[in-house]
Amino acid sequence: MEYPRQVTVIQAAIILISTIIGVGVLALSLFAVRAAESGAPLVTVLGILIGLIGLWIITLLGMRYPTKSIIEYSEELIGKWTARVFSVLIIAFFSQLTALASREFGEVVVTSVLSKTPLEVTVIVMLLLAALSSRSDMTTFTYFHHFYFPLIVFPLVLIVVLSLKNAQLVNLLPVWGNEHHGWVAGTLTMAALFQGSFVMTIVIPVMRRPERAMIASFIGMLISGGLYLLIVVATVGVFGAEEIKNLVWPTLELAKTTSLPANILERLDGAFLAVWVTAVFTTLLSSYYLAIHFLSQLLRLRDHKMFSFFLIPFIYVIAMFPQNLLQMYGIIQIVGRWGLVITVFYPLVLLVVDLIRKKKKESRGDQRVAKTD
Repeated sequence: MEYPRQVTVIQAAIILISTIIGVGVLALSLFAVRAAESGAPLVTVLGILIGLIGLWIITLLGMRYPTKSIIEYSEELIGKWTARVFSVLIIAFFSQLTALASREFGEVVVTSVLSKTPLEVTVIVMLLLAALSSRSDMTTFTYFHHFYFPLIVFPLVLIVVLSLKNAQLVNLLPVWGNEHHGWVAGTLTMAALFQGSFVMTIVIPVMRRPERAMIASFIGMLISGGLYLLIVVATVGVFGAEEIKNLVWPTLELAKTTSLPANILERLDGAFLAVWVTAVFTTLLSSYYLAIHFLSQLLRLRDHKMFSFFLIPFIYVIAMFPQNLLQMYGIIQIVGRWGLVITVFYPLVLLVVDLIRKKKKESRGDQRVAKTD
């Protein structure tokens, strides 16, 4: 399938950043601290490296097949029916991510802002907003991210930088942390926060210069990963590991303790929540867009608009499945870790198969040349 090539390198990087930075911002530090206490920044760095490896694999595959998405070129590499099984798993996974993100959004809004509003209302409103926005083509999808990008990144950076004045270096020591038994699980959880980078599989086919997709990927991961690392350093530096264990959303508490110079605003949690809602929307839009876009490609349809509201009932049921906040975060961590099989290991298998096939073709070509000589 041929796509109109209109997305620039900068726009691709912006899509990647605004997709990755989303719901996970609030509980990011809690996951890292539970894994390694004061070693939370180091666990975050390891998670970023795994996310970067997965993104590198996806981007390299996209550059080798610049006119196709992973749904299309996977069928060439591992066979139609095997690829379709994994394609269904990819669609189910991103539908699950959409459901859990919308549920987490609902929990935060009901707890922090609209205490008298039913949880079901906040969840369904965000899902309907994402579904309505997903009816757009890739050009409009790009403009969504482009428009909201400065509203997400710059306020977050400002809040984190201002909060660092309250940080104490002793809270970040020892660098390795005191607990090491949870490092592996914690690293995988942190890596799972970067699974939104899978959006590059549908961005590369519409890039003007797909050969420069790797630049966009590294820029996107550098900014989003750097911001996540700053958030973890700031929250651990301000509160300390033991205090963070008692907080549900450490980043929100960090915004409450941060003020603008000259006390223009004594608390930034209101402004932070406004930024966070925007970040949730762009992340939900990307994950839902991925699900319906892949579904339309799997069924060989030219347009994904007919599926814009098709998945909403199923996603809503999944979103309301967790009984409480603790169960929801437990499911999020499990789904995120196992999702790395789909977003990192599966593309790695495709890349290895592609390299082996290309090497065989080259060896056959050399044999034919030798015979003609």
